[in-house]
Amino acid sequence: MNTSMKSDIEIAQAAKMNPIVEIAEKIGLDENDLELYGRFKAKLSNTALNKIKTNKEGKIILVTSINPTSAGEGKSTVTVGLGDAFNRLGKKVIIAMREPSLGPTMGIKGGATGGGYSQVLPMEDINLHFTGDLHAISTANNALAALIDNHLHQGNELNIDQRRIVWKRALDLNDRALRKVVVGLGGALQGVPREDGFDITVASEIMAVLCLAKDLKDLKLRLSRMVVAYNVNKEPVTVADLGVEGALALLLKDAIKPNLVQTIGHTPALIHGGPFANIAHGCNSVIATTTAQRLADYVITEGGFGADLGAEKFLHIKARSAGIKPEAVVVVATIRALKMHGGVAKQELAKENISALALGMANLQKHIETVKSFGLPVVVAINKFITDTAQEVQTLLKWCETENVPVALTEVWEKGGEGGIELAQTLLEVIEKEENHFHPLYELADPIEEKVRTIVQVVYGGKDVEFSQKAKKQLVDFEKFGWSHLPVCMAKSPYSLSDDPAKLGRPTGFTVSIREFKPSIGAGFIVALTGEVMTMPGLPKKPAALTMDVDDQGNALGLF
Repeated sequence: MNTSMKSDIEIAQAAKMNPIVEIAEKIGLDENDLELYGRFKAKLSNTALNKIKTNKEGKIILVTSINPTSAGEGKSTVTVGLGDAFNRLGKKVIIAMREPSLGPTMGIKGGATGGGYSQVLPMEDINLHFTGDLHAISTANNALAALIDNHLHQGNELNIDQRRIVWKRALDLNDRALRKVVVGLGGALQGVPREDGFDITVASEIMAVLCLAKDLKDLKLRLSRMVVAYNVNKEPVTVADLGVEGALALLLKDAIKPNLVQTIGHTPALIHGGPFANIAHGCNSVIATTTAQRLADYVITEGGFGADLGAEKFLHIKARSAGIKPEAVVVVATIRALKMHGGVAKQELAKENISALALGMANLQKHIETVKSFGLPVVVAINKFITDTAQEVQTLLKWCETENVPVALTEVWEKGGEGGIELAQTLLEVIEKEENHFHPLYELADPIEEKVRTIVQVVYGGKDVEFSQKAKKQLVDFEKFGWSHLPVCMAKSPYSLSDDPAKLGRPTGFTVSIREFKPSIGAGFIVALTGEVMTMPGLPKKPAALTMDVDDQGNALGLF
């Protein structure tokens, strides 16, 4: 199957989709269990979610990767292809993935629907407005911001210190000009002047809350706990103090329902929720994952970026919160990316370079060690590119054999599910034979600084942590407010194991600097901000949007 002349969108547009009702029938649902968004998309109704609560739970397989590079790793592509491979083997399987953000879609990273012949469909819809979930989250976020400013304008009964409002507005686009703004200008009738700012929607705590909530009741409870400001006595002010958790939940009542779509291979997929993994916890919703568990024997899901971010957060935050555990973890690697971690420039990656590949394997080795430190079985998936030479492939396969790590060569971009059969069979064998001793690396009772240090030393391979004076003061306050028992969510560059994106491969002896903490009490974790991580990204010099268009019939053009 030669796909060299076709782009992802051309492959997606040429694919034949089955009616979503037929996809639902594969997993034991009928039309009455769906809220249809046309013929090929649907939300699962509350009726469906309630009727499957007592179903037997399937096995979860978590897909992660090495530290990403501009050479590409294809984690989402492997996730989709692996699901299609399980489907081809006659297994009852559902893929559970995140919804793309318009920020990276219109910016530089691209969408999140896979690629080649391993895509979820309808690709155009999913990468654009889909079923409106991200708009609902943006609206709830900004409704809360408006309610806070109205509270100030109407007399400030809660004595909020307007200099200590921590709730920002949100927009699901990259827009650096909105990082810091001033609102309320224009006189007494226009509100109370104050400094404000915007986060990208996928960094909003409401996104994290929606993705960790177990149901509507839990959603409302988590919304009520969100800290929006501090009063003049420096005490936290919550959504519950404002009394608006009901209104926010109302805006999110449909967004909380998982979205059912399909792959090119007609495998069912639940695409729901999309928190960034370098800022938030980087996993699809708990509701989608646990629903998939009750509808299938196997669930293929993923964590954002490398095992140092998405997988660590899946295992420490999402798994804890939802009471779930994966049966095995797939670490995706490409020879191109490993050579880049070994010091090769992007323009030189097409040339064979065994020595650079060998150097880059240190990054893969660290991620394998991280997965094993959680007591989980691991399988390496080599996502094959056309430029990979036979000697490079054999070198990597031999290395995995020497390290006694199960490995499979995957060609899912070109061959779809057929190209993932070896990986699927390897996983089934590993799940059957290897013992699973899943355990977290820290206890919730550990002090916050010790939780951070454990992640830095065990997961990143760093030497130590340095806390700013602001961060140290915050730790004292958090102890006083009763927040010390929460897990930590590291906000860090995805490109390096360290907090310096330029340090590729497997850096050692580094110290990670924590500039400040951000309490996400509704979500149920404390965010530790490192380096230069931004909660509102900017656009590159030549955004992907420059190549996008639509034809006279309404078909998308240039969308990857």
